[in-house]
Amino acid sequence: MRKLLNRELKRKTVEQFRESEKSPFLIVLDNVRSQSNVGSIFRTADAFLTKAIYLCGITAKPPHREIQKTALGATESVAWKYYSKTTDAIHDLKEDGFKIIGIEQVEGSVDLQNMQIEKGEKYALVFGHEVNGVAQDVINLCDQYIEIPQFGTKHSFNIAISVGIVLWELNKNLSPSR
Repeated sequence: MRKLLNRELKRKTVEQFRESEKSPFLIVLDNVRSQSNVGSIFRTADAFLTKAIYLCGITAKPPHREIQKTALGATESVAWKYYSKTTDAIHDLKEDGFKIIGIEQVEGSVDLQNMQIEKGEKYALVFGHEVNGVAQDVINLCDQYIEIPQFGTKHSFNIAISVGIVLWELNKNLSPSR
């Protein structure tokens, strides 16, 4: 068994990425403070052919050295948009036909593995601040809520890890033709 070389991985170019059919998911970051987390989320969004990332509130925007360090160039492939208020982003997404899914521990949340993705629908996945989570005024605008089941003593994951877990689980049953 040998490890594959980078040239053998058949990765898309930035142009091929931009022209590729995207997953039905868009990421909304509600006041994420860590630029390293933002960069990691860009990199994960690239890996899962995510439509775009909406950076809201205090969330840092590219170009920024700390974002670039963890994004490894994904800020060039993944489309992004900035909103000063997350609620404005949510209203625009609803007007564009997106279902708004809050990733948060709330009353009535659905365990991630039980989330049903409907073919032809578009989903905006809202992730929140590292300590405070998704703001209540944003939660109030969500159509549904997903919770990642946890079994230890901690009650949360790092946001970049949460994005990876959620995108992996939701993309598992999508067509592999991308």
